[in-house]
Amino acid sequence: MLNELSNPSEFARWEKRFSVPDYVFGTEPNAFLKAQTALLPTSGTALAVADGEGRNGVWLAERGLDVLSIDWSPTAQRKAQDLARQRGVPLRTALVDLVAWEWPAETYDVIAAIFMQFLTPAERERVFTGMLQALRPGGLILLQGYRPEQLNYKTGGPSQVENLYTRQLLEDAFAGLSELRIDEHDSMTSEGTGHVGMAALIDLVGRK
Repeated sequence: MLNELSNPSEFARWEKRFSVPDYVFGTEPNAFLKAQTALLPTSGTALAVADGEGRNGVWLAERGLDVLSIDWSPTAQRKAQDLARQRGVPLRTALVDLVAWEWPAETYDVIAAIFMQFLTPAERERVFTGMLQALRPGGLILLQGYRPEQLNYKTGGPSQVENLYTRQLLEDAFAGLSELRIDEHDSMTSEGTGHVGMAALIDLVGRK
């Protein structure tokens, strides 16, 4: 169970959003994540950060990884477990407030963080540091988010520009990685009802 939440109103917003019968962002993996299949190990551990209803964590489990799917919404995690059962793969879940969580050290071979943009800049700095801490040497980090230009599209993501990612922000945050690739692009998205239409995206692939 979660202890005292860092942002109770934000928690309530996501709980309400995930309470609908359908999967808000669909049940298929994020397109960027799926495109990195060739980079993924065929065994090992993976952490799916702010994994919501589990579409990305379940997909990683289907690749043969031992996945921990973390999110702070119990409603979303029940749906994630249902999806894992439907797909016939094991999925470990944990209710986690990313800001308050004590990130483990050098535990995961893969960390995926897709559209994790509900964090303030100070919270984001703590979480990015935690992700780097939790990644094993040689491990892979995969991250996708919206750029500030997304505010023009209004097809998903937060309305606070400070929560969005720039190349410089990601280069600074992940400068310690031995390999780092960042791509910026405008692409069509079709992920449930939550992300639909043209979007201003930024992708990060890094190795520790």
